[in-house]
Amino acid sequence: MTVEQIEVVDFVGIDPTGRAVLTISDHLPWDDAKSHLFTLQEKLNAYLRFIECSEMTEKSPELAGRAIAISVFLKFPIPSEAEWFFAKTLAAIEAAGFGFEIRSL
Repeated sequence: MTVEQIEVVDFVGIDPTGRAVLTISDHLPWDDAKSHLFTLQEKLNAYLRFIECSEMTEKSPELAGRAIAISVFLKFPIPSEAEWFFAKTLAAIEAAGFGFEIRSL
C-alpha cells in the first residue's frame, strides 16, 4: 500500500498514548512536486472521508472514541517549495479535530 493507492488506507494502529493513527506511506521522490502534492492531497482527502463517514470505526470498532491522528511517512525530505502545503494541511486537519504529523524515513 502506498500514497498512489488513493482509496486504500495504508496502515491503522493505536499509538502508546491511545490515539488511533492512520499512516500514509509516501515513497515518491519530489522530482515533480506538483504531481506529488496532488497525489498526497487526494490520499489525505480519502483518509478524512474514511474517518468522517464512520468507515474507520465500522472496520475497526476498537478505535471508536479515540483521538485520531494522520501520520505521513516520507521516504524523501520535503523540498522548501512544498513546505507551504504541509503547513496548510496541518492547520486544516487540526481544525477538523484530528492530529497530523510528518515523519521521514
